[in-house]
Amino acid sequence: MGWIVAIIVGAIIGWLASSVMGEREGLVGKIIIGIVGSLLAKWLFADLLHIGGAASAGTFTIAGLIWGVIGAVILIWALRALKVIR
Repeated sequence: MGWIVAIIVGAIIGWLASSVMGEREGLVGKIIIGIVGSLLAKWLFADLLHIGGAASAGTFTIAGLIWGVIGAVILIWALRALKVIR
């Protein structure tokens, strides 16, 4: 059941981040960007910078969605900088 929630939350986060950044990938791309972006936000902000609220990144809460979108936006920005996506 946990993986179904991860896919749904990843899709929501990926859709929001793609809307902010103007990306046009498909549903699978949005799910992957959402899940990886949430993991990136959790690692970067909670583990490295010790920002307490960031530990909720990727959960189905308002704070979790916000932190997940921040991580996904950073991921999209980094992929654009590396010319992996346009």
